[in-house]
Amino acid sequence: MFIKNNSIFHKIYKILVENILKVTTYISPVLNTKLRYRIVHKKKLNLKNPQSFNEKLLWLKLYLYSNDPLVIQCADKYLVREYVCQCGFQDILVPLIGVWESADQIPWDDLPKKFALKWNFGAGRNIICSDKSKLDRREVIKKMNDWGKEKCWLSHSEMHYKYIPKKIVCEKFLEGESGKCIPDYKIYCFHGEPKAIFVMHDRFDGEMKTEFFDVNWNRLENSVKYSTIEKSTPKPICLERLLKISSELSKPFPFVRCDFYVFENSIYFGELTFTPAGGMYTSKTKIDGKEMSEYLSIDLKGK
Repeated sequence: MFIKNNSIFHKIYKILVENILKVTTYISPVLNTKLRYRIVHKKKLNLKNPQSFNEKLLWLKLYLYSNDPLVIQCADKYLVREYVCQCGFQDILVPLIGVWESADQIPWDDLPKKFALKWNFGAGRNIICSDKSKLDRREVIKKMNDWGKEKCWLSHSEMHYKYIPKKIVCEKFLEGESGKCIPDYKIYCFHGEPKAIFVMHDRFDGEMKTEFFDVNWNRLENSVKYSTIEKSTPKPICLERLLKISSELSKPFPFVRCDFYVFENSIYFGELTFTPAGGMYTSKTKIDGKEMSEYLSIDLKGK
């Protein structure tokens, strides 16, 4: 039976499928990943000899990153700050305002007018506050505490998130021109080498627009996932240092995406992302005519 994408039956169907997939993670993360891959890509997942970028990311997720202590630390949006300091880049950390275990502990009256709240696990559990006087504290507390109860690792079997001690992190609000959010610079690193830079615009202000560059700031084919920004972003003055930092932070890992903000030629660390979009819907491009998968080598014997 055909079900229209915008129908109530389609929404119920999606919720049902998602809940079933979460249950399969308890049974086997590999089963969850294979089923989701089949649903998303309409084909069988090759884990015995992965070829595509997505397949290799999923292999890393399942067999290398799931129980790696350094990956678990660096996936933690709070503890990763220690790793950044150990690498000698404490100057790029966004100023920390506070850390708490629940939203009920947040001293709201002591917070500045503008700030950013986020849980240290998973993705998208953020509150960007540009004016505290307009903030509905009860609503935010409820939302943050509800998020804190979630098991974000279940959906896509991202087991490295499972072992993160949950914390709410409050950081300085980074603000661009006219109060807009500043662009994200996401650097794709393969075996310690930055290869491509994914720039995201208007992430919280409307329709997201993106563009890809190589390390020499030549524009690459954009991801099919998002609209392309019309006017190309100028090359950052701090690009050389941005690439150097990315190289140092990514050295221990076959693949990691190093995420930053650049504002007034200053670099601010965002996070390290090991399985972008759960490894399923990753934005990608060709670099020097090669697929991203060609830059990522995995040790199948080390499984």
